[in-house]
Amino acid sequence: MTKKELLLQEIESAPESLIAETLDFLQFLKTKFQKQSETHTASTDRQINLESDSPSKSNSTTPVESPQEIKFPTKEETPIIRGSTAGDLLKFAGTWLGDDFEECLQLVYDTRSKTKF
Repeated sequence: MTKKELLLQEIESAPESLIAETLDFLQFLKTKFQKQSETHTASTDRQINLESDSPSKSNSTTPVESPQEIKFPTKEETPIIRGSTAGDLLKFAGTWLGDDFEECLQLVYDTRSKTKF
């Protein structure tokens, strides 16, 4: 039996909640793989441009980025329409490490509006 057949067999006997979680995880893995593939393709293209004999032979007008430069989505990008799952949120995650948690929490306390019940 192939791995795909085994996976389909397991899905048939799994509860809906587990299937939903598995689907989210699979979509996350596909997105991660796609981004890695795009990054590898882009770095290969840059390497080919760098190895050319002279700059005049290169038709690329895109500046070469350093490998450490990472572009994160901006607020202007279209939001993901499907549910708000962990995989969806990872696309918009930046480089927050949690070291400014207290400062962010205080900002929330200071700027939230008062409610009346």
